[in-house]
Amino acid sequence: MSSFDRRHFLLLLSAGALAGCGFRPAYGPGGPAAGLQNAVVVDAPDDRPGYLLTRRFEERLGRATTARYGLSHSISLREEAVAISANNVITRYNILGAVTYALRDLGTDKVLTSGKVDSFTSFSASGTTVATQAAQRDAEERLMAILTDKLITRLAADMASLPS
Repeated sequence: MSSFDRRHFLLLLSAGALAGCGFRPAYGPGGPAAGLQNAVVVDAPDDRPGYLLTRRFEERLGRATTARYGLSHSISLREEAVAISANNVITRYNILGAVTYALRDLGTDKVLTSGKVDSFTSFSASGTTVATQAAQRDAEERLMAILTDKLITRLAADMASLPS
């Protein structure tokens, strides 16, 4: 029997490759996205999707204590029927969403990066009215979490190329 373990060897090899290429955690000490934590103030929400985005953003990156950046955003949501029964009743909807954003330096008011993220979720409309409304609200909340996570990922990726 051989004591050679290929999994252990591959793990060591991949760890060595990552260390050799300059890999470092985005939010770790000295990481490119560490400057986002507790430093971004999101524009005040004026509706439920805006509130959900702001809440998720602050859960992930913290509420701005010393705001260095400002995040402006525009949210668009629309519903699309995707399943219709034999008697012409819609039984499933997709909610398609997009967030257009701009991260600006609060000191100079210069836009540092901007872009757009989009995704979708769906919900069933085959239950009672109350169940359908609850499913719709849940789908909207899930969609805003997905969009916010994508937005944060884009910001974290862009931070490496921004002036510090």
